[in-house]
Amino acid sequence: MTHRHSKNTYKIAQWLKLFLPHSMIRYYPPPFILRDTIVSCTKRALRQGGEVAVIVYNIKNLRQINEQIGKTEHDVYLQVLKESFAQIIKDKVPKKDILALHDYNYECITLLLKLDSQKHSLLEAEHISLLVLQEVKERLILNYPKVIPDIETGYMFVEKNGDPVREAFNKAHQQAAAMAEKRIHSAFNEMLFQMQKLLETKNIHLLAQPIMDVATENIKAYEILTRGPQGSMLESPLRLFSVARQTSMLYDLEMVVLERTFQQVSRNDFSSDVFINFTPITLGNSRFIGDMEKVLLQYGNVKPGQIVIEITERDDIDEISGLAENVRSLRSMGFRIAVDDTGAGYASLHTISEIMPDIIKIDRTVIQDIHHSTVKESMLKGLLLIAREAGSVVVAEGIESEEEAKVLHRNKVDLAQGYFYARPARFEQAGVPL
Repeated sequence: MTHRHSKNTYKIAQWLKLFLPHSMIRYYPPPFILRDTIVSCTKRALRQGGEVAVIVYNIKNLRQINEQIGKTEHDVYLQVLKESFAQIIKDKVPKKDILALHDYNYECITLLLKLDSQKHSLLEAEHISLLVLQEVKERLILNYPKVIPDIETGYMFVEKNGDPVREAFNKAHQQAAAMAEKRIHSAFNEMLFQMQKLLETKNIHLLAQPIMDVATENIKAYEILTRGPQGSMLESPLRLFSVARQTSMLYDLEMVVLERTFQQVSRNDFSSDVFINFTPITLGNSRFIGDMEKVLLQYGNVKPGQIVIEITERDDIDEISGLAENVRSLRSMGFRIAVDDTGAGYASLHTISEIMPDIIKIDRTVIQDIHHSTVKESMLKGLLLIAREAGSVVVAEGIESEEEAKVLHRNKVDLAQGYFYARPARFEQAGVPL
């Protein structure tokens, strides 16, 4: 490498750095000299069982801003923009979740997060991406009221499919950038095409994980889990639902899951109870009850009393106007309602008070290593009291050891699911010995 080349590379790297004030964040040069450090921190996060989300912020009108305010002021504006991202991420995102903040090019800033795979990583990534975006826009407008920033965001998850980590990261970044650009772009068009094709052909695979009676260890129900077409870019549920949310196809995807579940229950004369996950935004859709009635009519041997509608993720239910009315309609039709993630935060407790669900599912974060924590066992007892007050059956999620199961048994928890009892299997194999 020549001295001039080395000097220029150093200048580029220095200019592109984003200086965040805490030490765990790492800073990287642009992708053509991507260091192994970003690969190693991604690899470590995946090895620890987390999900790695790549969030991209695309500043679409930087060149127009340059023309509007002039080059000198534009350089100051650019610095304010970077510092805004850095400060807001520091203030709003848990320190333990941040892996890196990185300038990939003049118009693109990337945030790399480690998220808990036991929680709803998809919603966490979306919440953080939109929160940071809104705060940055507000701060920029406060400092430059006559300059309107045009910033878009997109996110994707690094796949755990056996590909080299560098390749998996680059692929996730490309797809997140395509989502952020929201314009004619080959990667975005490919994802859009794949999702439309999946919805047209209803080509998804369903898995079923047993839900056990804690006292008897007999199977009482199954939770349905979704996978995209095998071997395709949408096979992973995180990628599948990430693309669906960002292309406004989430409702259609969840209705495909509903129809395919009813189809399997009907075809196999399945007698066990079945939990089907729905996001609050889908449950509140004005079309939902009518579409549910059509599915019930099509599969007449499937009875509503057999189906549990599980409200998953933590969208703000107060912002979804049709949710409460649709839940009442579902109950009048004979469906039962479950609330997911109880114990993971205020939102789930608020949902319980508003919905008064038939079933409360206790989040894995409460259950994990509960045999080592008197505080967690006290939390469990408190949630059991809430459930009794609401008249709800309790399901504990994510049981992975005999010691955790014994604590549930000691506290007379109704139902449980997790790898300790059984792993998910293809839905058509459910109901047979696992």
